[in-house]
Amino acid sequence: MLEPAPQRRLLIVDPCDDCLRLLPGLRSAGWDVHGCTLGSALEHPCDVGLLRLQASHLRHPEAVKDMIKRSNTEWIAVLSAEELRMQNVGDFVCEWFFDFHTLPFDVSRVQVTLGRAFGMARLRGKGAIKVDEPEHELLGESRPIRELRKLLGKLAPTESPVLIRGESGTGKELVARTLHRQSHRREKPFIAINCGAIPEHLIQSELFGHEKGAFTGAHQRKLGRIEAAHDGTLFLDEVGDLPLELQANLLRFLQEKHIERVGGSQPIPVDVRVLAATHVDLEKAIEHGRFREDLYYRLNVLQVVTAPLRDRHGDLSMLANHFSHFYSLETGRRPRTFSDNALAAMGRHDWPGNVRELANRVRRGLVLAEGRQIEAQDLGLQVVEQEDQPLGTLEDYKHRAERQALCDVLNRHSDNLSIAAKVLGVSRPTFYRLLHKHQIR
Repeated sequence: MLEPAPQRRLLIVDPCDDCLRLLPGLRSAGWDVHGCTLGSALEHPCDVGLLRLQASHLRHPEAVKDMIKRSNTEWIAVLSAEELRMQNVGDFVCEWFFDFHTLPFDVSRVQVTLGRAFGMARLRGKGAIKVDEPEHELLGESRPIRELRKLLGKLAPTESPVLIRGESGTGKELVARTLHRQSHRREKPFIAINCGAIPEHLIQSELFGHEKGAFTGAHQRKLGRIEAAHDGTLFLDEVGDLPLELQANLLRFLQEKHIERVGGSQPIPVDVRVLAATHVDLEKAIEHGRFREDLYYRLNVLQVVTAPLRDRHGDLSMLANHFSHFYSLETGRRPRTFSDNALAAMGRHDWPGNVRELANRVRRGLVLAEGRQIEAQDLGLQVVEQEDQPLGTLEDYKHRAERQALCDVLNRHSDNLSIAAKVLGVSRPTFYRLLHKHQIR
């Protein structure tokens, strides 16, 4: 015996008399219908929303925008003929609503629109990510990111220094913040300093602080970043850019656990856990005399390596959707999904700037997109034409095609590998064997 289909939840916000007359037909069609005001809409979870869009909403649209962004579902606008003629109403409705209806209702069309909106809401909901929960900051389910989360769980409770290595844009500071947040120092300060972004003549004062009158312009005592991190975590980003003189001072602090402010003579005990990050090859820097070997061994007690985005194909679409939601708040536009063309272009791009580059391209795409989806050209990407690809042996072509097929299917179905395997027409064991063969995930 077949189980009855679950009820679909419909929320009607600021319902009018015409909306209320729809209720019997909607309920008989399987909709669980509730009504409320705009102010309380977020208190009522729903699968589809119907909003009686009035002139007051159009004059002050921020409340409507905020409600739609936070509800994570599809909304249908209901307008009268007069409201439809208001200035800019077309742009507003096209930007923020799945569809619209004018009064009086065409009941059959309403039923069809609600069904389509319900389907679209279900698709959007599958890729939804709760971005406000700290444990979801290291997003992704590819093998490199899963192994990274596992490693950080082991390293976080220790007191040992950690050296975080990886290309620019791979999230080294995010790793450092995760280590701090999962440590027993989580309630204490996390102080970050970019060693390559501070003028050389100010780094000494920034790290160690100074006493009043230590130099011209030092009108009062200043605590340095190391002292400010007392009992917490000190993160030295791009530590490879630290001048040699400061490397000696940092080494002395790591050995003796105290500092002296510039212009001072009293040792000040400081208890911090030191995390350092770099994208440069420190071993080569040591060979060329640009980095102290003894400091290297002090910082490199434990080591974490962040994977480049090109090795995390299965995470591309998840990260892109995350940034689409995140930057929609900044751009004032509704989060957009990505067209097949855009997903294919992202899968073929090498991402030299890694996650930071992806975030910037999605941010740009949100601003430039004219349709309901972000296209490849909005991201500044192009699908590689066949004639632009280098020639090779037949085996080379087979290898590239096999790998590209895996990357393409992971871009769309990274959350369900069973479906990914079915799309390619292979069994799950074969699918996992192919992933291992091509070193994906």
